[in-house]
Amino acid sequence: MEKEIEIEGLKLHYEESGNPEGNPVVILHGWGCNLTTVKSIANYLSDKMRVIIIDLPGHGKSQEPKEIFGSDDFADIILKLIDRLELKQPSLIGHSFGGRTIIAMASKSPAEKFNKIVLVDSAGITPKRSLKYYYKVYSYKTLKKLALTLLGEEKGKRIVERVLKKRGSADYQASSPKMRAIMSKCINEDLRKRLSDIHQPTLLIWGENDTATPLSDAKIMEKFIPDAGLVSFPNCGHYSFLDNPIGFKTVLREFFKPELTQLTNHNS
Repeated sequence: MEKEIEIEGLKLHYEESGNPEGNPVVILHGWGCNLTTVKSIANYLSDKMRVIIIDLPGHGKSQEPKEIFGSDDFADIILKLIDRLELKQPSLIGHSFGGRTIIAMASKSPAEKFNKIVLVDSAGITPKRSLKYYYKVYSYKTLKKLALTLLGEEKGKRIVERVLKKRGSADYQASSPKMRAIMSKCINEDLRKRLSDIHQPTLLIWGENDTATPLSDAKIMEKFIPDAGLVSFPNCGHYSFLDNPIGFKTVLREFFKPELTQLTNHNS
């Protein structure tokens, strides 16, 4: 069922499915996607659990933030939505940027706030930058300054945009100027120091061929999250839950087996 809620003046779109009496679980998609991307994950749990999937701010049918959000701003919005919906100890599942948001949420909340956490090919670890990366960044900044100074703002911006189209990621190019600024801010926030503040049982599911958030990121998370376990799928990339749906469903439902059987036992 599609719904809309306003949090801090921001309209958010979400969908709710499953058993309203079941254990709640909140699912967050990745950057540049929307809630439809993670509907298959929702379907794996909706037979017994109460499932809420959300369009993150600036994605899908949710309103774009009025300010330049960081990871904690996304976290705060979702935390307030959870409180407004009166969800009691929900579990959290996040893919890519959704996982980054969940890391921020869990690390700043009391342990009893959430039940379990699943991070799927999650963002949150800032990669080590190569000399080539820094060369591209600083040469771009130099080009931007020179273009705006020598050619004027209007013509200079056109030159800069052409450079971005050649150098920027597909997600970056598809975003609005404000969402580009938000994306840039968030991906430069390294959350690894906050991993030790996550006290819920945490399942890490990864594609071994993931190049966006490599398996090495998962191993860092497994090391520093106190109660974490890693399952990786060979021949799968950044969307491991789509690349190996059978394996993903099996692992996910095993992790949530107590929550999936609790309602059955309660009703019997």
